[in-house]
Amino acid sequence: MTETAILTPDPSDATFAALWPGVLERLRHALAAVGVTAAPTPWTDHVDDAGGLERFPLVLPLIVWGYHYVPERWLQACRTWQAAGIALANPADVLAWNADKRYLDRFAQRGIAVPPTVWTQRVTAERIEAAFADTGAEQLIVKPTVSGGGWKTRRLRRSDALDEMTHDIPAGDAMIQPYLPTIETEGETSLLFFGGRFSHAVNKRPVAGEFRIQVQYGGIYTPVPTPPAGALALAEQTLAAIDAPLLYARIDTVPDADGRWLLMEAELIEPDFYLDTAPEAGAAFGRAVAGLIASGAPFASASPS
Repeated sequence: MTETAILTPDPSDATFAALWPGVLERLRHALAAVGVTAAPTPWTDHVDDAGGLERFPLVLPLIVWGYHYVPERWLQACRTWQAAGIALANPADVLAWNADKRYLDRFAQRGIAVPPTVWTQRVTAERIEAAFADTGAEQLIVKPTVSGGGWKTRRLRRSDALDEMTHDIPAGDAMIQPYLPTIETEGETSLLFFGGRFSHAVNKRPVAGEFRIQVQYGGIYTPVPTPPAGALALAEQTLAAIDAPLLYARIDTVPDADGRWLLMEAELIEPDFYLDTAPEAGAAFGRAVAGLIASGAPFASASPS
């Protein structure tokens, strides 16, 4: 059998210790079906020296959870892997630019629909007040540009006292967007692609009283047999704007109040494939991995074009 590597969290960080082993086993099961084994190894063991990864014909960074806590180390790791020519999928420079959600602005410049977003190096009371005034929104979402899993994500209401709004807001580079109530009524639809081909879709909704859809906040996930045409078109438009050989991609979309589909995130680093919700989709992932290994295709580097 062919052996690949799957990059996993820093073992010293217990934040995800109860969650990632289950994800690893689902990935291993999907790969075993096509004759590929997967050796887990912490990404933090290979930040400055890629020697431990050179023997693998393919390295999958699929469980590098927690990289957003140490973004400079993550970028250093990406540089190390790229310089060493590690066979990464997705490519190392994609893993670098996709870590910072300011890539959404580049997509917007290419005509891809994203929520109106204020980018700021520091969230201040003045910035928040201006965002309420400019958008007319009753609620705003504030989060770091480098984040994951709802980390340091705040929902602010226009009716909140200003000191409440500015309490525990993200430090450093951040993004401010109008809150989309359709998250609660329609949910977020995630579309998964393997080897450039659509595989499956999952709808994610928050529990009552919550706005975050991640499983750790009680998010409810449901398979979508046929994705909405608008969501699929947006996902395909997004992928067409990325000039890179992506093994996998998860495109998160939400309709606005007028039914227009918006890109929330293009997750190209460590997306959950939701193989617990749609286990049959593991076969498509396995075939994509086996095909890539067999082809010996180059791992070219690129950013949103």
